Amino acid sequence: MTNLQKSRSTIEEQYKAKQNRPRIVVGLGTCGIAAGGNKVMAAIKNEVASRGLDVDVDFTSCIGMCFAEPAVEIGLPGQASVVYGGIYPDKVGQLIDGHVVGKKPVTELAAIQITGGAEPFEGIPVMEQSGYYAKQVRSVTSRLGRTNPESIEDYIATGGYAGIEKAVAMERLDIINEVKKSGIRGRGGGGFPTGNKWQFVHDAVGDKKYIVCNADEGDPGAFMDRSVLEGDPHAVLEGMMIAGFAIGADEGVIYCRAEYPLAIKRLNLAIEEAEKMGLMGENILGTGFSFKIRIKAGAGAFVCGEETALLNSIEGQRGMPRVRPPFPAHKGLWQKPTCLNNVETFANIPFIIRNGGEWYAAMGTEKSKGSKVFCLTGKINNTGLCEVPMGITMGEILNDIAGGIKEGKKFKAVQSGGPSGGCLPTEKLDLPIDYDSLISAGAMMGSGGLVFMDETTCMVDVAKFFLNFTQLESCGKCTPCREGTKRLLETLIRITEGAGTAEDIPNLERLAKVIKSSALCALGQTAPNPVLTTLRYFRNEYEAHINDKKCPAGVCAALLSFSILKDKCIGCGVCLKACPVDAISGEKKAVHVIDPAKCVKCGACVPKCKFEAIVKA
Repeated sequence: MTNLQKSRSTIEEQYKAKQNRPRIVVGLGTCGIAAGGNKVMAAIKNEVASRGLDVDVDFTSCIGMCFAEPAVEIGLPGQASVVYGGIYPDKVGQLIDGHVVGKKPVTELAAIQITGGAEPFEGIPVMEQSGYYAKQVRSVTSRLGRTNPESIEDYIATGGYAGIEKAVAMERLDIINEVKKSGIRGRGGGGFPTGNKWQFVHDAVGDKKYIVCNADEGDPGAFMDRSVLEGDPHAVLEGMMIAGFAIGADEGVIYCRAEYPLAIKRLNLAIEEAEKMGLMGENILGTGFSFKIRIKAGAGAFVCGEETALLNSIEGQRGMPRVRPPFPAHKGLWQKPTCLNNVETFANIPFIIRNGGEWYAAMGTEKSKGSKVFCLTGKINNTGLCEVPMGITMGEILNDIAGGIKEGKKFKAVQSGGPSGGCLPTEKLDLPIDYDSLISAGAMMGSGGLVFMDETTCMVDVAKFFLNFTQLESCGKCTPCREGTKRLLETLIRITEGAGTAEDIPNLERLAKVIKSSALCALGQTAPNPVLTTLRYFRNEYEAHINDKKCPAGVCAALLSFSILKDKCIGCGVCLKACPVDAISGEKKAVHVIDPAKCVKCGACVPKCKFEAIVKA
């Protein structure tokens, strides 16, 4: 029996005792802090101290409902706990009066309740049945918003480090076979079978092997890895250790972008706690297996998300992709065999080893097993983090989890896979989300960012936005990416400025295909995807920009014109004051006019007019 096995029961008893105490828990992930969570925490501590209340005050990470931050959970012994959303300091007193002192939930401020076997309160959605969570599964995200991410005791009490305990008693190949049996594919974008990758590194010849965790999350609108690192850092460490034992490595590196300071802080603390308990370092659990992990902070270059550019960066070289082969499994970090997976992949491993590969394979589709964490952003009601089984449709995520498009507007497209992915239209809402279906539709899974767009979005402008991003982030090593993305961007700019020609569309398609087939790394090979998918599904918008010199969505400023309707203008002068370039003129109580020669088409006047007298075309 290991020391951990001896202490686990004690830790679990202490955790249960803590859960049975009156408690107030504040969500302090990055989203919660940005929304004012620290001020809410200070207000709660002040109220508790000033009233002399016997209640514990703790913090957790984001539970996934970023749209409801700052979030506060209140739990009393024998009762269901209630998560309140949109709680600012001015509402703290009301919560404490009603729920802590009065022992009744403040229903009008409640988001969900977590029963834990207790009788549910009336009028508050139970978490598992609520619209946001009903179609979710929670394994990787099971501790997010439920435990203190800076407490190794909370992690152990909820099953943490049971995976490495089980793994070190297994044969290495049996671990790899269990991962293969699970069917898990890399959650970083490419979707390569994880068990096969581990097998390659296990079989590779080398006196030293490495485990590397890719936490260089750089897609616009993506924060899956950050949320997992902030909310469950020990799961990533444990997954890396299991991988290290399986392939014969004794050292791991987490490459995390420096823009994630809270994630780095909690990772460092988790490493320190694990080492103190003998769960990391030398002779782990008395088995003779040694493993250490260090963190390398990346400088924010998007190309360093590509595995070989990342390895170069760790080594202190410029972050530029290497020519492959050889692949990292044979010559990776410091030219040694290296197993490289992303945050979500490693966070899944402890669950797979604890519960078995068949448990994981029971979720998802035939070729895409398990669950996937997605970030929901854009023109939707419920922005946040969700974990869903593979095979769920895009429409289910949009309507059932994300709460539909804001302000009752029409859905137009969803960008899946970030700059490397593509834009899918309304007719693809029934598409099952799995690796192969998304690729066949012209998009990709990517790391899991979903950006939803409404009818006011210009798809040519969207393609231009992502091409601008990838062109800036190109490392410049290969000509197709360095020069090709620049030419694509120049063409898109010309189209949105009203200077497009009929030849631009076939030229865009031809150049995009050349880049895809000849660029050195995945950044260049996938950079044309936003252009190709918008041309595939929204060609009419390109044609309108080129042939009619019109932007159907009314976004591209060079193609817009503003005018004032005579029958609606009362001459109030509000628009005149709003115009930054004095393009509007007119006497008081007389119809105003816009001088098109002066108008910079900023649109500042439109929302100021209460009479909807200003129109754009």
